[in-house]
Amino acid sequence: MQKTLAAEITLTGVGLHSGVNTKVRIIPTQADSGRYFVRTDLPNTPIIPAQVPAVSQTVLSTQLGKDEESVRTVEHLLAALAGMGVDNVRIEIDGPEVPLLDGSAKLWAESIAQVGLVSQSSTTAPNIAVSINEPICIRQDDAFVCALPAPTTRFTYGIDFELPAIGNQWYSWSLAAESENSDASFTTEIAPARTFGLLHQIEYLQKSGLIKGGSLENALVCGPDGWLNPPLRFANEPVRHKILDLVGDLSLLGLFPHAHFLAYKASHNLHVQLAQKIWELH
Repeated sequence: MQKTLAAEITLTGVGLHSGVNTKVRIIPTQADSGRYFVRTDLPNTPIIPAQVPAVSQTVLSTQLGKDEESVRTVEHLLAALAGMGVDNVRIEIDGPEVPLLDGSAKLWAESIAQVGLVSQSSTTAPNIAVSINEPICIRQDDAFVCALPAPTTRFTYGIDFELPAIGNQWYSWSLAAESENSDASFTTEIAPARTFGLLHQIEYLQKSGLIKGGSLENALVCGPDGWLNPPLRFANEPVRHKILDLVGDLSLLGLFPHAHFLAYKASHNLHVQLAQKIWELH
């Protein structure tokens, strides 16, 4: 069975990189339609599918589309939809970037939980997840992301920063926890983890035309002496946020393969390269 929302969701906020305020309406739609964006502010309201072939940029976020017909920083919203089992929705947005909100997927996940889901029967052949029969790995220097054969879907991530407040962190989360309604659900363990940045990189990123909408209200910032805006929601909130990003990027596959996704010091670019490799197995 597929699922869509039981009612519409509307949230507004500022985009992390563009600094532009946008409104997002997430609308229930029919079975087999998938997750897709609609730029309501552009002529002809172009449709941008939330699928691997639509990825157009991966610089500090994931962007879908082409040229002016694009939507940026889709990963947190898509992670919330996919992590909570929403297969089919129309996502209307009146600007170039999905709102960052509080820097996590918490508000998206809470809104989804509040309206609830509706089961749907496929009108065509049932969706079948891609099987991972051999390890698939993408590597750049000491960073990597892999899909390993496994009976269920699990995400494991490691990060390593010189800043003492972050250091070396690992975390693992299973998608099965969501279907079992356990205490280790996406809503409680992954969605609240906020995006984070390093104090010494902020000036460079701003001069590069990025993080125009970033602030201490929507991102954790870490310096040599610790966090500028504590407290953290989890002791290992940074690595949990990396899992959030990975879930969002791999949601572009449609259905998550049964695989153990293992990442270390990876990026949106590496996440998407892995998704592209898996997409080619279709």
